[in-house]
Amino acid sequence: MPASPPSVQATKKRVLFLFSDTGGGHRSATNAMIEALNLEFPGLFECRMVDVFRDYLPPPLRYAPEIYVPMAKYPQTWAAGYKAFDGKRRSRALIASLYPYVQRATHRLYRENPADLIVSVHPLANTGILRTMKRNPTPFITVVTDMVSTHAFWFDRRADIVVVPTEEAKEKALGYGVAEGNVRVVGLPVAERFRVPPPDRMAVRERLGWRADLPVILLVGGGDGMGPMARVAKAINEARLPATLVAICGRNEEMKAKLEAIDWTMPHHVYGFTTEMPDFMTASDMLVTKAGPGTISEGFIAGLPLVIYSRLPGQEEGNVDYVVAKQAGVWAPKVAQVVDAVRTYVLDPAARRRAAEASKRVAKPDSAREIARIIAGRVGVYN
Repeated sequence: MPASPPSVQATKKRVLFLFSDTGGGHRSATNAMIEALNLEFPGLFECRMVDVFRDYLPPPLRYAPEIYVPMAKYPQTWAAGYKAFDGKRRSRALIASLYPYVQRATHRLYRENPADLIVSVHPLANTGILRTMKRNPTPFITVVTDMVSTHAFWFDRRADIVVVPTEEAKEKALGYGVAEGNVRVVGLPVAERFRVPPPDRMAVRERLGWRADLPVILLVGGGDGMGPMARVAKAINEARLPATLVAICGRNEEMKAKLEAIDWTMPHHVYGFTTEMPDFMTASDMLVTKAGPGTISEGFIAGLPLVIYSRLPGQEEGNVDYVVAKQAGVWAPKVAQVVDAVRTYVLDPAARRRAAEASKRVAKPDSAREIARIIAGRVGVYN
């Protein structure tokens, strides 16, 4: 149901969302927040999305969305870059050195996109914009879309509100100087369809053409089909488990072709990019995934045991520790470990149920709606 009637109703409030397609999580989180604003406060907000890198920044920064996937294929190189500037002084020094180069672009972004509120969902969009508008500030909210291992770039004390997904991320924010009263622990925003899944999972299986009599293993690699998906899928197939394997390859057509070429001995379904992930999770019994925060959060909401087979060093290490500490899944960095974990969840329904219940306990299905209310409160349309 929409929130209670607003205390002030005038012209639509303009909200500018700053994101970038460096990984799928920033866009999906933004879309979830816009959806929630429209559901909670229909007709009261005008939302605009800007890809900070692609739309405004000069080269080579402009090409960050295209560079992201190739860089992520080299984890150690990624880790070195991530950790090199993950500190208060180092991060500030880098931003200070880059600002003269991007200053004209950030001023143009701010000038061309007048708003009543700015919401940033990208760590590299925060300090530059806050510095740009210091003489004529617009209310500014940072929504952190990393789960636990949150980089220093996320946190600028000038932000009015910093929304984080976990208590662990809150501690990071406080450590980087954000006032405790400005931090909100809410969760990661996910689409409404994850929040309200279909009531009949077997009806979903029937529609999708999946067998109703076998556990379903859902294997995903993020929106770009990253990680050793092919080796994992092949090993699960060779284990000859009494289960169905459903593999989601995202936009990675090469990965999809590799999986389709496997000499399959078990029931299976291979998909590319799909908008049906809420239904897929509803109809599945376990989730085998890389450690992306969005997919983990969606898995929690669906109440799925997690088997995490891959992570980006630095950025996603804390996600793995969080899942394991909450007993919602296991870390299985070797293919044989993936198979062992999946075998346990397939053959031991009690173990599967315990992990599923743990997932449900840490789920935050209402995060997008709560963030929508925070946004509305900041611009005076919700008490």
